[in-house]
Amino acid sequence: MSKIVNTSGKRKSAIARATVKSGTGRVKINHRPIELMEPEIARLKMMEPLVLARDLTRSVDIMVDVKGGGFMGQADAVRTAIARGLVEYSGDEELKDRYLTYDRALLVNDPRRHLPKKPLGRGARKKRQKSYR
Repeated sequence: MSKIVNTSGKRKSAIARATVKSGTGRVKINHRPIELMEPEIARLKMMEPLVLARDLTRSVDIMVDVKGGGFMGQADAVRTAIARGLVEYSGDEELKDRYLTYDRALLVNDPRRHLPKKPLGRGARKKRQKSYR
């Protein structure tokens, strides 16, 4: 029986769920190969954990489902899910340290969320102008 690891990653309102299992190195995001993902800047961001993992990526298949948020939020959620999955699948402390020294956000979700709207304002911070005349 092959080992299967399920992980998730979040950024803003984007949620990515990754499944890592033994295979031949295929990486698919929403059933599309990662090489075909657009725009390029988001694709490069999603591939960072694969580049840092080096040889490990050739022996695993990674399937990611992502929804919510915009394309860059989704890219950040995907990279977190992939990095967590690879660390959990391999159990490699050296890989975990490599991820943490490169960018802590690879293994830790971004906790920032939207501020609630306040009274007398149009949003969280913006207020209507006061007139004293």
